[in-house]
Amino acid sequence: MEPLLLPPIPDYHRIEVYEAHDGYAMLKKALAMKPVEITNEVKASKLRGRGGACFPTGLKWSFMPRESAKPKYLCVNGDESEPGTFKDRQIFECNPHQLIEGTIIACYAMGIKAAYLYVRGEYKHWIDIVQKAVDDAYAHGYIGQNILGSGFSTEFTVHRGAGAYICGEESSLMNSVEGERGYPRVKPPFPAQNGLWGCPTTINNVETIANIPVILRIGAVAYSKIGAERHPGPILVGVSGHVNKPGVYEMPTGVPLLEIINTYAGGVPGNKKIKAVIPGGSSTMVLRGDALDGVCMDAESLKAAGSAVGTAGVIVMDEDTDLVKVLWRIARFYHHESCGQCTPCREGTGWMEKILKRFVDNNGSYADIDLLRDVANNIEGNTICALGDAAAWPVQSVIRTFRGEFERRVRG
Repeated sequence: MEPLLLPPIPDYHRIEVYEAHDGYAMLKKALAMKPVEITNEVKASKLRGRGGACFPTGLKWSFMPRESAKPKYLCVNGDESEPGTFKDRQIFECNPHQLIEGTIIACYAMGIKAAYLYVRGEYKHWIDIVQKAVDDAYAHGYIGQNILGSGFSTEFTVHRGAGAYICGEESSLMNSVEGERGYPRVKPPFPAQNGLWGCPTTINNVETIANIPVILRIGAVAYSKIGAERHPGPILVGVSGHVNKPGVYEMPTGVPLLEIINTYAGGVPGNKKIKAVIPGGSSTMVLRGDALDGVCMDAESLKAAGSAVGTAGVIVMDEDTDLVKVLWRIARFYHHESCGQCTPCREGTGWMEKILKRFVDNNGSYADIDLLRDVANNIEGNTICALGDAAAWPVQSVIRTFRGEFERRVRG
């Protein structure tokens, strides 16, 4: 497959290079279409969100009311704070204008007059690159008033986050944009009815929006035939951990996980066996290394295997990995990043970290294994947002698939 999201073209982040390779041509095409035609094209492409939930993008766009007495907003989620995930920053660095073009097309399709790109504050280098691209797009008439003489106007703001993982959750992100504390909101109402400043709002992820110009360029039918039938299109996969060539790789959805590890990422150093893989960032269920045959990088295949595509952040662990220590480090992160709004998450994440530390120090008991599982079970499904689930799932899955790791610690 020819690269569609990260074309290997030097200086592609510069607007003159992007324009020389038909950059913003799809914006011109979109402005000649009816807004509903664009939404229908995105629906027909079967594009699903690339941020974890995999919700159909065109369907989400259709929730935005066509007529509204209030302003309408678009939030592009570039918080990217999930451990093991680093694909969005490749778009920021190598292809910011395709992201900008997709954002303006989305705004036109939904009648939105202001878009906010929310980027995690630690990404200062990449924020500077994106801000330069936005400034250049303004200067060339691709953003602002009466874009390309079409009569359509919209604004684009790059909003820097303040280092909170919780702001990757869409309603917490909106609170942060408004200048409020990053607390998730109770739903309903949903953002399409009551989002930023109480106005209709759509939230999409960076990679999702970067796919929009691709869909208009090759057509919805061609796009829907790339990769897995029920989760089509190109996908950026970030591979880290015990591999020879860690990095971000673009591929069609549906590529076998073992092919990603052994071919794209060059295999495991020293030809060691794979002990475990976290396929979609730290919040997804761990998979055993000896159970990867037939597991592919798409939403349906990973769901059937007992995990999720998540943010497509593949973390590979070899046969010498201490999974108890890995799990303790993950639990420590979620305890630190809990916003504290919900009691099960605020208290439960701390308990999981403490219990896991007992195992790390070889002071855990057999009863602690079941206590740890019970604490995770009492967090899952009992919080306003999904951070509680994200903290519970790794614990539940490691106990379920690698219980022997804990029992060996008890036996010393």
